[in-house]
Amino acid sequence: MTITAIYPGTFDPITNGHIDLVERGAKLFERLIVGVAAFPSPSKKPTFSNEERLELASIAVEHVPNVEVKAFDTLLAHFVRNERAQVILRGLRAVSDFEYEFQLASMNRQLIQDVETVFLTPAEQYAYISSSLVREVAALGGNIEQFVHPRVARALSARLRG
Repeated sequence: MTITAIYPGTFDPITNGHIDLVERGAKLFERLIVGVAAFPSPSKKPTFSNEERLELASIAVEHVPNVEVKAFDTLLAHFVRNERAQVILRGLRAVSDFEYEFQLASMNRQLIQDVETVFLTPAEQYAYISSSLVREVAALGGNIEQFVHPRVARALSARLRG
């Protein structure tokens, strides 16, 4: 049986921290799906459209052979079930992430009892990177090339300053 994991997120934008988790998760599972979630409400004001986030995530992880990037606009439990995944992969950057992630994992366990949640921490050099911090640095004209894939850096800089 192939073990499939889903790494869900909004990835607005996908960062090197996300890519690190994808690369390491791909070593643990035969198949890893990066699930690009649609923004649940227009009030969130995403930087990129769902289609753009899907494209940028695909470009950023195309070097990892057993990874697929797919969009979803449903409950994560439904997406996991539809993809026949056995694992949800989540990242923990800091202790402050744990309480929220623990709550999500507990809810998902109630919704899909036979699916496990596995937590990975990013490599130390990525532990402080978040999509919101990258967006803020880019919006203020800072260099973000060390935090994201080059194509993502160009797209984000163009969007925020263009």
